[in-house]
Amino acid sequence: MVKGKRYDREFQLNAARLVVEQGYSVAEVSRKLGVANWSISRWIVRFRERGELKVDNQAVAEADELRELRKQNQQLKLEVEILKKAAAYFAKESL
Repeated sequence: MVKGKRYDREFQLNAARLVVEQGYSVAEVSRKLGVANWSISRWIVRFRERGELKVDNQAVAEADELRELRKQNQQLKLEVEILKKAAAYFAKESL
């Protein structure tokens, strides 16, 4: 049986904080850190049970707001890119 890679407590706590406090999704943190989704989810549950990660409504609301702002930012970047291409197209036609 192959045992998985072991991560120290500080690494686990920081990964869990990225999700809980910074508003990243478990999938994003998983990809960035190269850790399985289920590991991060399990760490979050464990640290919450121990009281090391607080579950207050304000933190949840801030994480939701941050997630929404990231989505809006991505949409705005896409719109800016489309407008740049449209402006270049019409500038080329007017010559």
